[in-house]
Amino acid sequence: MRDRAGSRLIAEPAPVRWLLIAVALGFLLMFLLVPLVAVFVHAFGQGIRLYWQAITDADALAAIKLTLLTAAIAVPLNIVFGLTASWAIAKFEFVGKNVLTTLIDLPFTVSPVIAGAVFVLLFGAQGLLGPWLAIHDVKIIFAFPGIVIATMFVTFPLVARELIPLMQTMGNDDEEAALSLGASGPQTFLRITLPNIRWGLLYGSILCTARSMGEFGAVSVVSGHIRGLTNTMPLHIEILYNEYNFVAAFAVASLLALVSLVTLCGKQLFEWQSRRGLAHGEDEYAGD
Repeated sequence: MRDRAGSRLIAEPAPVRWLLIAVALGFLLMFLLVPLVAVFVHAFGQGIRLYWQAITDADALAAIKLTLLTAAIAVPLNIVFGLTASWAIAKFEFVGKNVLTTLIDLPFTVSPVIAGAVFVLLFGAQGLLGPWLAIHDVKIIFAFPGIVIATMFVTFPLVARELIPLMQTMGNDDEEAALSLGASGPQTFLRITLPNIRWGLLYGSILCTARSMGEFGAVSVVSGHIRGLTNTMPLHIEILYNEYNFVAAFAVASLLALVSLVTLCGKQLFEWQSRRGLAHGEDEYAGD
């Protein structure tokens, strides 16, 4: 059946195949490549000097620093959560497992703007915890902690969602063999599980980093748009664009575009390494 299905695909008339390829390439060209090229064309449209001035402006540097610092905090915490959640879901049976799996997907189903509004209602001056936070002089909304919390909420499923199916596919045989030979739980995780999931972990971490740096909706709600203090790179780009400072806006946007390109290249590399690792494992299994 598979061969017959393959024959039908191969036997499709050449004009149909070329038409489908042309439609796919045209879509990619129009909606992905052209906007990406336009960003760099506008960024360098008035020369290198203005481009350099735009990305080294004090407010731009503050936005870049805040973006990098937010990612440096949110991504490691999400990695820890992703490892913990995927280990628990893939390796154990417990009450509430389906609930946990559903909650992990929650940020995918909730608008980032709504998520930001929820944090304002929770931590804002008039929010549920606002009076207590004010008494203890703790500021979350319109401050750095709120940006980190909003970013973590939006990005925390990315690592877990890469690792859960990978760990479920691997099964428990290797871990059970290690435990039967006297290995402790931490030794089993560090020497057996972690090496087997390293490419999936790196892939999820790269996606998490890119999303953390490019998040707009939730961060926009909780940041307060304080220039030089709570503006991340996407928020700084919006302000520059609204001020008709297009060269500076596209200059800063080009940095995020570069992050996207690096993410895409990393994604392809890790997918290739993952497929290579799986094929190597299958060859070893067949040899045994």
